[in-house]
Amino acid sequence: MMRKKRRSSVEKGEGASTTTKAKKSRSNGRQTKEPVSEETNEGVFVVFVREAGVTLKQGGTSNEIAVDQVVFQKRIQQQLQKSPRYPSVMQEFVAGLEAYIENDDRFRNCLLPCVPQLSGGDSSSVSSFQESLLRMLLGIEMLQTLIINMLLEKLPEFMLDGAGDGGLSIPRMIINQLKWLDRVVDSKELAVKLMELVSAAPVEVQRDIITSLPEILEDSQHNDVARELNSVLQENTQLTVPVLDALSSLNLTSSLLTEVRVSVMAMLAAVQLEDLPVVVKFILHSVSASDANEVVCNLRKKLDLEQCVLPPVLQASQSRMKSKGASLPASTAAAASSQDSITLVLDCIKSAVRFQKTISEAWLKAIESVDQVEDHKVIDLLVLFILHSTNANQSRRGAERVLKLKVRTGLFQEALLQKTFRDYAQVIRGYFPSILALAQSLLRSPDPCIVPFGGHMYRHSFTAFDSYCHQEVVGSLVTHVCSGVGGEVDVALELLCGLVTEKPLEMALYAVFVKGILDYMDNLTPQQIRRLFHLLSRLAFGQQQQGSHIQDDMHIVIRKQLSSTVSKYKRIGIIGAVMIIGSMGACRQKGKESQNVSLSQETFRQVTALLELVKSSSESSPEAAALYYDELANLIWSSTLDPQVQDMIGKSVLDDFQDDFVVDLGPEITGSLPFPACVMYNLDDEESQGGIAINLLPLLAKDIQNKGEQQTQIKKGQRRASPLCLSPFFRLLRLCEEKQHQGDLDEIDALLGCPLILTDMDVVEKVESLSKAEREFLCTLLFHTINWFREVVNAFCKQKETEMKMKVMTRLQNITYLQTLLEKALAGTPGYVPPVCNFDGESTEGFAVGSTVPASKSKKDGTGKKRKAPGKNSTEGSSQPEEATEADETQQEQPEKEKEKEIRSGVSLMAYRLFFRELDMEVLSVLQCGLLSRSLLDSELHTKVREEVLLGPAELVFLLEDMFHKLEFSLAAASAKRAPFLKGRADKSVGFSHLLQRSSKDIVSCCVQLLPALCTHLENCHNHFQTLLSENNGVVDGPATDLQEHQLMSSGYQLLLQVLNTTFSWSGFSQPGQRSLWKKALGVLAGRIKEGGAELSLEQLVKHSFEYLLNFRSTMPNLSTALCLSQLLSTVSEKGGNSAAYRAQSASLAQHFLSQVWVTASGERERGNKFNEALHALLSIYLVHVDDVLKAVEEIAGKGIPELINAAKDESSASWPTLSRQTFLVFYKVLMAELDKAVRKIPASKINDSTEAQSEKLLTWNLAVRDFHIMVNLVKVFDSRPVLNVCLKYGRLFLESFLKLGMPLLDYSFKKHKEDVQSLLKTFQLSTRQLHHMCGHSKINQDTNLTNHVPALKKSLELFVYRVKAMLALNNCQEAFWIGNLKNRNLKGEEILSQRSQGSDDDDDDEDENRGLPSPQEQTDEEESDSEGTKKAKRTENADEDDITDDSELHSE
Repeated sequence: MMRKKRRSSVEKGEGASTTTKAKKSRSNGRQTKEPVSEETNEGVFVVFVREAGVTLKQGGTSNEIAVDQVVFQKRIQQQLQKSPRYPSVMQEFVAGLEAYIENDDRFRNCLLPCVPQLSGGDSSSVSSFQESLLRMLLGIEMLQTLIINMLLEKLPEFMLDGAGDGGLSIPRMIINQLKWLDRVVDSKELAVKLMELVSAAPVEVQRDIITSLPEILEDSQHNDVARELNSVLQENTQLTVPVLDALSSLNLTSSLLTEVRVSVMAMLAAVQLEDLPVVVKFILHSVSASDANEVVCNLRKKLDLEQCVLPPVLQASQSRMKSKGASLPASTAAAASSQDSITLVLDCIKSAVRFQKTISEAWLKAIESVDQVEDHKVIDLLVLFILHSTNANQSRRGAERVLKLKVRTGLFQEALLQKTFRDYAQVIRGYFPSILALAQSLLRSPDPCIVPFGGHMYRHSFTAFDSYCHQEVVGSLVTHVCSGVGGEVDVALELLCGLVTEKPLEMALYAVFVKGILDYMDNLTPQQIRRLFHLLSRLAFGQQQQGSHIQDDMHIVIRKQLSSTVSKYKRIGIIGAVMIIGSMGACRQKGKESQNVSLSQETFRQVTALLELVKSSSESSPEAAALYYDELANLIWSSTLDPQVQDMIGKSVLDDFQDDFVVDLGPEITGSLPFPACVMYNLDDEESQGGIAINLLPLLAKDIQNKGEQQTQIKKGQRRASPLCLSPFFRLLRLCEEKQHQGDLDEIDALLGCPLILTDMDVVEKVESLSKAEREFLCTLLFHTINWFREVVNAFCKQKETEMKMKVMTRLQNITYLQTLLEKALAGTPGYVPPVCNFDGESTEGFAVGSTVPASKSKKDGTGKKRKAPGKNSTEGSSQPEEATEADETQQEQPEKEKEKEIRSGVSLMAYRLFFRELDMEVLSVLQCGLLSRSLLDSELHTKVREEVLLGPAELVFLLEDMFHKLEFSLAAASAKRAPFLKGRADKSVGFSHLLQRSSKDIVSCCVQLLPALCTHLENCHNHFQTLLSENNGVVDGPATDLQEHQLMSSGYQLLLQVLNTTFSWSGFSQPGQRSLWKKALGVLAGRIKEGGAELSLEQLVKHSFEYLLNFRSTMPNLSTALCLSQLLSTVSEKGGNSAAYRAQSASLAQHFLSQVWVTASGERERGNKFNEALHALLSIYLVHVDDVLKAVEEIAGKGIPELINAAKDESSASWPTLSRQTFLVFYKVLMAELDKAVRKIPASKINDSTEAQSEKLLTWNLAVRDFHIMVNLVKVFDSRPVLNVCLKYGRLFLESFLKLGMPLLDYSFKKHKEDVQSLLKTFQLSTRQLHHMCGHSKINQDTNLTNHVPALKKSLELFVYRVKAMLALNNCQEAFWIGNLKNRNLKGEEILSQRSQGSDDDDDDEDENRGLPSPQEQTDEEESDSEGTKKAKRTENADEDDITDDSELHSE
């Protein structure tokens, strides 16, 4: 090397002065031997090249070649080899080349491709493209190493020059010469030299060298170079992209690739944002199927896109080199470039998941494995969008499944979605079709937990994207609304309303889309129609009137609907018109100031005209008028109207109400009335002179009289007041007054205490003697009176003065008393349909009739056998004889009928709930009053009753029932929102229209506020029963027991526990935002026994709440209440998150209740369907919470039931007093079901289980089989159809579980535990034989209910035979397997003669290696075709037909 260098420096001066055609060199004073040797080193190069066919040119002209490059290379090689100075001539040739290229222009020429020589010769031998001179010389193997060394030494001279003329970079051109050589002679040396250069060169050159490495080096060097590149990567992040590019193209061993990938992953956080796509691409493309999960999981953790976007300051600094302008453009450019980089990263992920199935699965697993809300990142959502957007069905479905799972479990919160749309709108715009499809899928989900997230996706898409997306979102939401599926419609309408509020201008463009829904209103409920018109009227008549182009269409639709004679369309017209009035007459605010702008005269005129139109359209029908009042009342309650409109409505309502319904007291009431009129229920005694009254009886009489004169009424066109409108009109009046006077009702407070014109209610006692018309009139009168009082209580329940509170309480007492009267009247009036009172029902008339059809059907015989649905307690003597046989509940009451004429107000009116006006949530605040018990009245001698407002037991039950129904409706989880197929729309929401306007969170907050009052009532009930027990020396049915009070207090007790349970069961408590509300609720319970509830931890709160509720166990009046307490305790412990800690307490409590004798107040044992249902649930709770289910089942079946068998007919088991012959079926069913569940939980056996584990499982199965045997054997004693049905059903399930989980265990345990396996199979064989007898019994009795179970059971029995045979074969004992014929027998073991088998009747015993093992096989399938009289008897097991001996033998281990 040194010598070469010296020579070239000596000849440098000469080289510069020679021309390209020099034939001699000035070798001053050098001696030569031959003419050739006269040529200098330079001459060797020039001459050889020229003779080989290349003409070297000067300046900017390219070198010319006259021959093909292969010929040129061959000639040079020959010249060198033939030279007498070979091999030293090679050194001279290279030295000449080196001297020649000292000139930069010549060097560049040698690096650039040669051009074919065209002039004066045949150019056909030369192809159009030729390599550069240096590249051709590199193709000559003998010169290659020398030239490479020379070029690499030359390269550093040009390192810092940058690109020269024409943008050519000499270093890059030099490196390009080395690419794709046919063969590299010394690849290792070349690799070392290139890596040395990389360590010294500037960044640009480093990049060029690194990216070219895969094209220069041979495969043998790839691994070594990769190691060095890996270390370069660690040292210099600027080279990330070229290094990874090179590594991607190198052929590496899998271990090295993993090593490289690990180091790349480690530096992921330090990578420049622009380089991130390349890094991600490398990582994902270097993944093998085996390590995909791990790699993707790590990548997900390291890929922190949040860091890439959020800080604008950082963005600005990052792009300072690119943008040298002001800071604002810099940050904007940075934001755009960061979005671009993230888009590229996502593209890399997209290409990886599209082409590698393992990677898409790995991403899904990685996202699925995250189990903390805070661990989820934006990348998770983005990847799910990517996976959904790929064409592969599998990843699309997978993405949808994971998204739903994450949303359902609450791990994807709206905050994450918001961040994604806020910071990455530009990035995810490309995935909009997927986002829309996912949102549609979520919104259509039957799971109510998922639906809101779909709604958020729609909302954010509308907010973040462009107008095309707006159009798609609105179109999609309109499609949801037109689908007619309940839940979907509600959410979509809610979203559209939200978008109109947030983005009125954008939404106005799509008003025509939304208007299209008007064609699909037949599918919508009144509540949804209300939302729709609210939405459209906001668009058309809103403050800015952006959607004014649909105003005319709206007016046309409304007028058309209002003029319709079909009540359904008229109802739509009324609802729509009121909503439009709400939008047109809304109170408008000016700018940001709170000043109100008054309505323009024109708008006010339009509002007035529309009000008049609706009023006149609805006057012809009382139902329509009542709906109009209700809708207007809702509007006034929920929105703020312009003062002019408000005043106008208020004034006309007050005047009309007085004209229609209020009369002065004084003159005698005249006219033909069905009953003598009298003024009732007056609370304002002192003002009786000149007072007012509600004119109910005369109006009702006139209304019924007018029913026949409909035609004349329409002709006269005069307005008639209908009693149907009384309650709705009063509600409207009260809300107008509240709005106008800020909640003060002084103007109308006379209506609280004013009397009604009714008739003397003693007439109810003689209801049987009245005619049908009179009875129906009486019932209607009672319904209207109760509804009037309900609306009065709604109106005045929030008043603070004691006098008003007293009057409200009196009105509640009036309601409960009137309800007892109504029950009697209804019992004597079969087939009666009450007047409608909720007018926005699906179809009010049809619905009203439909809902009482059962009542009329059940009373066909005219004896007054009352409704089945509500018939908990009939109080009517005439219906008693029949009810006593039908309803078990009334059996207990029959002997005491005379005592309890007016027992339990309100409850049996349950089926008529829809015909009572809805009570507002505010009425429940009355619960905060104390409880007035009879003992208090006696002790105080009525002195203090007027000083403190107290609730009576009947009123408490009335309010609690209402509260319980409200909570059940709004908080109980909806199982599925899908509309039932071919079924009338279930109008469960009728009677809850005010409640629907509150969110479930509001309702729960109200309940939590009422919790202290509820706890007080709970304690009062507890004290009441405790006092009762102590007075009666520990018995419930003592002489001091007042039956009516006892029953009311029991109902109150039970309802209180049900209300608490429904509140605490609310699914919303598990959402992160509601934890404080949950703690507050628990704090109330815990605070009753421990001070400082607020500071306690959640665990302590649950503990103290549990203790508090446990205190009530001693005073449970009946089993249903005891069940409610057990359920409430389970709810509290489960929601507390550590239910295991309370399992033992829950089990012992349930056991305590099951071991108690339950007696009614009248002294009889509790029985009946309600008792059986409660017993079923309580026994299930006991077996679910008990530690060892199998032991508990054995205790009841092996001890409790034999006690029952030995007891007298009406007696019960001594150890389980709830177990009697009447309740045996309940016990049997629960025990069989829980036994089946328990064996399913026994872990499956594995071949590598330890001996201890096998023994333990074998012992468990032994217990289970023994329990099963006892249960199946009981059928011999209790052989009723229901018991057989249960046994056949659960017998098959148990057998299937045994085959699936038990037999594998026997396979592995047979050799080690032969005795145990033998005894287990012996016991099980006895059970399967009994099942076989039951199949025979079912068929001979031809009982379809039982025979339905037979084929599947027989199949399992046959499977069992073959499975045991397989087990014996596996353990080399197949000789122990014998098959005999099993005879068909009935339950008593007698042979069924009609099916006597033709084969041998011998009973064979199997021998198993000197052990007497009765064959573990069982009878297989046996069917007969009765029609053809054929018989198919399949041979089966050894048929040891001896019946089972007594149980004691079975129990011996």
